Amino acid sequence: MKKKVLLMGKSGSGKTSMRSIIFANYIARDTTRLGATIDVEHSHVKFLGNLVLNLWDCGGQEGFMKQYIAQQRDNIFRNVEVLIYVFDVESQEMERDVHYYQSCLEALLQNSPEALIFCLVHKMDLVPEEQREEVFKDREEDLIRLSKPGNVTCFRTSIWDETLYKAWSSIVTMLIPNVAALEDSVTHFANVIEADEVLLFEKATFLVISYFQSKKNRDSHRFEKVSNIIKQFKLSCSKLGAKFQSMEVRNSAFAAFIDTFTSNTYVMVVMSDPTLPSEATLVNIRNARKHFEELENPNNSAMNHHSHKYH
Repeated sequence: MKKKVLLMGKSGSGKTSMRSIIFANYIARDTTRLGATIDVEHSHVKFLGNLVLNLWDCGGQEGFMKQYIAQQRDNIFRNVEVLIYVFDVESQEMERDVHYYQSCLEALLQNSPEALIFCLVHKMDLVPEEQREEVFKDREEDLIRLSKPGNVTCFRTSIWDETLYKAWSSIVTMLIPNVAALEDSVTHFANVIEADEVLLFEKATFLVISYFQSKKNRDSHRFEKVSNIIKQFKLSCSKLGAKFQSMEVRNSAFAAFIDTFTSNTYVMVVMSDPTLPSEATLVNIRNARKHFEELENPNNSAMNHHSHKYH
């Protein structure tokens, strides 16, 4: 199942850097080597088994933007599932940026009226920390107003922290066809094994695609922080020629397990009872694998929603 995703925005706004971090295993400091995108770069990203993101990274130089809106209008904006438009929060040409955004929006609404629209207010690390919330809220209000009659969802992002993972996790999750069944199964699994938290990560990107938590945590970004940390650790393992498979963290307050789950996912299970033997949790993870494999590949085998035994 292919889903066409447009990644657009002014040249230098950070589109290719974020794409490279999420999908090509770059670390933030390495993105300085990336050059400007020329015209449109196509990439097919296999995500969660049978979902393929057909990613169109569109160069943002003025000449290209004019071509997209005029000569290439039908080709670019037809059959689009998602438009992700990136704004540089420090841009000195906001009026021009908004003009091109609204032109793209008009072409999108004509050719793909059902497409989801996301705006990323990017490079937020350049804004003093105490001003970030206010700056983002102002931009979000402006973009919602300027996007009418389209409906837009806005995220603040930076390649230097977990906000990038939060935005892309939210966007990609909306493209997963059976995400509701996945979320139900994660909740059921967590309840049966009495876990405090269960997180499901997509294997290649380490984006969070589903989660359960028994009580709200004070840090609303903690899942994305875990995502970022584990992905960096996994990349470090690869550079040393080692393969990351699983990890256990244990202290007097909790035990956390990260393990390969299905062919397309990793799972993290957090138990607040640190006296529980590791093997008990690992056995439950093993027992749940088959059900989640079936859920990801419903055509390969009949789903049996709650028939698997956990202990």
